[in-house]
Amino acid sequence: MSGPKPIFLVAGDPGSRRAGSNPLLRTVFDHCGVSCPSIAYIGAASNDHRGFFRWVSGTCTKSGSGRVTLAPTIRRFERRVFEKTCEAADAVFISGGDVEEGMKVVARRGLAPFLGELYRDGKLLFGLSAGSIMLARAWVRWEDDDDSVGGIFPCLGIADILCDVHGEEENWGELRALLKLSPDSSLGYGIRAGAAIRVDPDGKVESMGKIDTLVRQGNAVRRAKP
Repeated sequence: MSGPKPIFLVAGDPGSRRAGSNPLLRTVFDHCGVSCPSIAYIGAASNDHRGFFRWVSGTCTKSGSGRVTLAPTIRRFERRVFEKTCEAADAVFISGGDVEEGMKVVARRGLAPFLGELYRDGKLLFGLSAGSIMLARAWVRWEDDDDSVGGIFPCLGIADILCDVHGEEENWGELRALLKLSPDSSLGYGIRAGAAIRVDPDGKVESMGKIDTLVRQGNAVRRAKP
């Protein structure tokens, strides 16, 4: 491997279960450097849900990937098996689901240092929905009793940005809350349904589809002008 590759953060589309090739995934796979790249699937955010794994696997293969292999994080977790599965694959995928639950699994299994090392060694990483947020810097925690913001918690931080996915219908309420609670950050990316962003190793961010950029100024958060 020859150093870090771009990270791809895909929003997905909660209202769509279309079959067939996905052009965003085709672009991701083109950056793997091999034809029909093999994929290691990390389902921490979805409790290793088998149905979701089958759907993602089918979409990936129709979009040009090779074999998609589950790297178990919940049941039958073995560190040696998990690491070998990820190391043997051409790319590592972080699934959608629940961001906070996914990060709890990552912390419990001690996976963050290993995933960071894979990235630095040149493994291509990409996420979908919650998996995209997990690859970024941080996310918001909500209080169960009144649905108010309870604070923020760190994510993997491999993509050194703040982002949200398919939250355009709510005017990016969660991303706005995240920015207000992140004193060291003033910029956040809202990745609309069906879009993605590419984050290069030097920090450059490239839009792949419709992206809303939000800027914090004092206690206010507004949309940046195109």
